[in-house]
Amino acid sequence: MVDFVGAGCGAADLITVRGKKLIENADVIIYAGSLVNPELTKYAKDDCEIYNSAYMTLDEVIDVMKKAEADGKNTVRLHTGDPSLFGAIREQTDRLDELGIKYKICPGVSSFCGAAAALKAEYTLPEVSQSVIITRMAGRTPVPEKESLESLASHGASMVIFLSAGMTAEVSERLQKGGYSAETPAALVYKATWKDEKVCRCTVGTLAETAEKNGINKTALIVVGDFLGVNRHLSKLYDPSFETGYRKAKK
Repeated sequence: MVDFVGAGCGAADLITVRGKKLIENADVIIYAGSLVNPELTKYAKDDCEIYNSAYMTLDEVIDVMKKAEADGKNTVRLHTGDPSLFGAIREQTDRLDELGIKYKICPGVSSFCGAAAALKAEYTLPEVSQSVIITRMAGRTPVPEKESLESLASHGASMVIFLSAGMTAEVSERLQKGGYSAETPAALVYKATWKDEKVCRCTVGTLAETAEKNGINKTALIVVGDFLGVNRHLSKLYDPSFETGYRKAKK
């Protein structure tokens, strides 16, 4: 069995209870060393085989899984955050399907959740934004044309941009072309929930300047939207005049 496990957004104690148990019982661990906190490997058994996939190709990863399966061992494939977001798991599970190797997926806490916690913010504020767009800039890996930053920015929703901290000048330019003003609140969240976490608040227009000033060019999320501003509207959920299935409205 191969278990794909979401390692969480950084801090070792933010992995799920299930994920920790899977690591503790694993005979083989392949972890994404470029992003996953190495402290998580301390939960492993003393005789566990541990591989850092930052130095491996897809074929090499699959070969380790094949050998472990042939030897009757349990494998944990440890991915950063939640495996469903920029985890590159589909190419692995397709190969496992072809090989007839069973696998399961254990969700994790994504870094976009960690960033919100670091910012002490709520992405979905009533009458401000009720949608969150999670995306990335096109770089060496392209994105579909209809999902360009300009196109997505036109919605004015809360936005979290992964894998783009080294391109902040272009991100800023494209966001403004799409409809965000230069004054729209923004932030760079470096290594959310890690011990060396850094939160840099700015605006869409000052993203590049802020990144350069703070030496941020990787391992950071770009967060954009009016939810970071000062406007607030109370939800209806706790409004005394709003009736729910649990509470009568009060005059």
